Amino acid sequence: MMFARLPRPLRGLASTAARSAALAGACAGLLAVAACSSPSSRFYTLGGEAAPATASTAAAPALLIEVPPVDVPSQVAKNQLVVQTGPTQVQVLELERWASLPGDEIRRALSSDLTQELGTIDVYGNAYPEGTPVYRVSVNVQRFESWPGSHALIDAVWSVRAVGSQTVMTCRSIVNQPVTGSYDQLVDGHRQAVQQISLQIAAGIKAMAAAPQVRTAAPARNASGASARMAPASVPCPLPSGANAALGGVAAASLD
Repeated sequence: MMFARLPRPLRGLASTAARSAALAGACAGLLAVAACSSPSSRFYTLGGEAAPATASTAAAPALLIEVPPVDVPSQVAKNQLVVQTGPTQVQVLELERWASLPGDEIRRALSSDLTQELGTIDVYGNAYPEGTPVYRVSVNVQRFESWPGSHALIDAVWSVRAVGSQTVMTCRSIVNQPVTGSYDQLVDGHRQAVQQISLQIAAGIKAMAAAPQVRTAAPARNASGASARMAPASVPCPLPSGANAALGGVAAASLD
């Protein structure tokens, strides 16, 4: 059998093509390795330990709560963690992210903590039976600061109102939780801060539940025919629940 020998120029071209193909394959392999080795995002949540996956029906609670969406400052209302690098500087961490927006994380954590502390359920967005007291919890976060290796701070104004009542409690909680250097510890510091605020809110709800309620009925008339409004019960803000918490606020006030 005889084999034809390629002319020398053609053999050179074939060798060059082979080297080019090998180089292209090597480059593709390097790109694939680089893509696989690029850092991935990490996601954090303020939720606590998951409840056991068992279905049960609890007894009808003595009171119900409503926890509407929570307002947070616009500069931290992002999926990325926003950390303080100085009094007037922040850094947005692209690879460190919240599982949901911070306002949603705080609302979910508050709802979970309050339902456990009060033995009740959050009926926000759901129908509920008449005759059961319902307490609406509104929270506005004034500051949500993350200082890596230093502290996690939440400064929130919150109010509790007995639905159908003229009485409302408005308070302010400031929690400054020390943390270590990792981002896990920073998020855990915020989680502990939310827990302390939840305990203060729960104490406020218990105080309001024990106080006489003023129902929003048709106003009574005095002898002169003018409307006479009953003064609401005075319910002071609860005391701080932890060493790192401070509390301020006003007593219960009537709603117009």
